[in-house]
Amino acid sequence: MMGDVTLLEFLSLGQRVEGHRPWPRFVLDLRGWRLLIDRLRVAEWSVMAQWAERDHIHVALRDETSGDIAVASHYCDDRRFPALGNVRPGVIRIERAIHDVWGLTPVGLEDRRPWLDHGRWPSRMPLAAQPMAPPSQPDGYSFLQAVGEGLHQIPVGPVHAGVIEPGHFRFHCQGEAVVRLEERLGYQHKGIEGLLQGAPLDKAQRIAARVSGDSTVAYSLAFARAVEAATGCEVPPRAHWVRGLMAEMERVANHVFDIGAVCNDAAFAVMLSHMGVLREKILRANDALFGHRLNMDRIVPGGVDRDLSEEGAEALKHLLYGFGKMLAKGYKLYENTPSLSDRTVSTGIVQTSLIHRFGAGGFVGRASGRGQDTRETPSYPPYDKLDMTVPVLTEGDVNARVLVRFAEAKESLHLINRILHEMPEGAFRVPVPEVAGEGLGVVESFRGEVVVWLRISAGHVVERCHTHDPSWFQWPLLEAAIEGNIVADFPLCNKSFNCSYSGHDL
Repeated sequence: MMGDVTLLEFLSLGQRVEGHRPWPRFVLDLRGWRLLIDRLRVAEWSVMAQWAERDHIHVALRDETSGDIAVASHYCDDRRFPALGNVRPGVIRIERAIHDVWGLTPVGLEDRRPWLDHGRWPSRMPLAAQPMAPPSQPDGYSFLQAVGEGLHQIPVGPVHAGVIEPGHFRFHCQGEAVVRLEERLGYQHKGIEGLLQGAPLDKAQRIAARVSGDSTVAYSLAFARAVEAATGCEVPPRAHWVRGLMAEMERVANHVFDIGAVCNDAAFAVMLSHMGVLREKILRANDALFGHRLNMDRIVPGGVDRDLSEEGAEALKHLLYGFGKMLAKGYKLYENTPSLSDRTVSTGIVQTSLIHRFGAGGFVGRASGRGQDTRETPSYPPYDKLDMTVPVLTEGDVNARVLVRFAEAKESLHLINRILHEMPEGAFRVPVPEVAGEGLGVVESFRGEVVVWLRISAGHVVERCHTHDPSWFQWPLLEAAIEGNIVADFPLCNKSFNCSYSGHDL
């Protein structure tokens, strides 16, 4: 198994699973799984997502050289599997969560602390074949220790001073300098995988749309594409373009508001007001065009719930003209405010090597030199018919993440304009065939790559579904970004990442 072997050539040694689309799935025996771990030490294969069932472990992989995607699976004898986390640190927390939820033990993983389970669930390992009784009292959590003269700890959260999601951050500091940050997440756990298991298709679609509310379009699209792949559903061309329009509207709304929020954390509140106005314009346009400010539940398997009218398209074209000018004004204000640059330049740097090691994507990855964008590779409609520019910087600091988001928002406006002018006529929804199968959906959200895998029965019942948020690979890098910075810079670093608590906590 040495030499230059591609991902598909390697996995073809396993047993191919029939009915898994659009990319293949292979089942590896214990030897094959261990060989996969050895290959991951050196191969240019990135982990896209990892998930479990009661007696199987799965991992979605991308060959960075060829662009090929495939899923590797392994039957867990005695409910144990060799851990991938020792060679790919981005999945350490995922494998800890798998043990919490499914009771499968990642053999060889050094960090075996619970991750999502805080000892407050009605049962331990709730989706295992035989769930265990809950503990008599909530678990204590053993934070890692930093040893040195003059070090002290600052606990922050899980409740924060704002209408934001809960998460705990434990700082080890020497004076104002941060020596170590350790996160504690899981407070937003909703039991998504249990809710999806056995759900009818229409109910499952609504659950998937609510995994992370600010990315509801991306999750709905990834779920729909997974269903359509599994069932062989051919979506009308117009539906693809309407979906693309909704996705880019969501991307712009999130980018502009987060840019303002970063500046607000640097005490430049006028930028938050300016960008908040831009976000509100997008949300009102969504409501006028599709009947929901966030376009929740508007993308469904088989197409879209509502079509775009000719009058709506013309009104949106008019809105975009003024919107682009206001965005350019905001960019000029950001670039020409030295006191703001003083806070963002060289703050919260994430090295390119770490980005690649963790497989982090989205604007976090692109600000540190990793240009992966699912809209471009492997691509999907309508982006396969649209030319687009993916902005990539290498500085890896707060400023680079802000600049990438400015560039992405500008590019999204360009894509929206193209979509409005080139959208084909025709149907916008078709029935989903009642066919059993397995499907994988991969979509570029504003944060990065959203992955949805599912198995569906011929009766439109979701037997198993996993949703993966890009924040899984970004949260650990926030810990690296703040090291060596001062405590007061943490809000800047945190908001420049803007990882999803809800999408991560499942």
